[in-house]
Amino acid sequence: MERVPKRQRHQQLSKLLEENPFLTDRELTRLLKVSIQTIRLDRLELAIPELRERLKMMAERSYDPVKSLPLHEVIGDIVDLQLDKSGISIFEITGEHVFSRSGIARGHHVFAQANSLAVAVINDEIALTSSADIRFVRPARLGEKCIAKAYVRSSGGQKGKAKVEVFTYVGEEMVFQGNFVIYRSAGVSEHEGGEIRENRH
Repeated sequence: MERVPKRQRHQQLSKLLEENPFLTDRELTRLLKVSIQTIRLDRLELAIPELRERLKMMAERSYDPVKSLPLHEVIGDIVDLQLDKSGISIFEITGEHVFSRSGIARGHHVFAQANSLAVAVINDEIALTSSADIRFVRPARLGEKCIAKAYVRSSGGQKGKAKVEVFTYVGEEMVFQGNFVIYRSAGVSEHEGGEIRENRH
């Protein structure tokens, strides 16, 4: 197989990380068909920090403060948030989140990340999940980083319901999709009602 010239590879690496800053070194080796040492050297030469540092830098950027729930109640780390528009969070699957035999994440953790982001993206003091239509596309596993991206499809005005779509990825691969209907403040009873429709493959 013909080797790509270094300069061209550097351009490809920069472009890939510009499009998706969440890519791990291992995923980059697969995409660029080079060794992990080559990726690390390339990043060093291009002064591109490792994933953890890139995430930290993103988290430190200014984004809208969460209004609908305390930040510590959001499952995962919010790295971008534009209220009533979109949001991104990242959640690492650790030992406490998986079934011990298989190393596969328990579904409720993946759901909780998406659900809490769908609520966090709402620009209101109180926002509650009314219903959720969810689909687990493939299992998330121990050590994987789940990147959830939420998009507000309709804001529901000051009173009423907002529709939020959430897609969760591990690298380039989708692992979860959810369509959430979120109640906004006015007229909401104290308990969180609604239903969950689950579609597993």
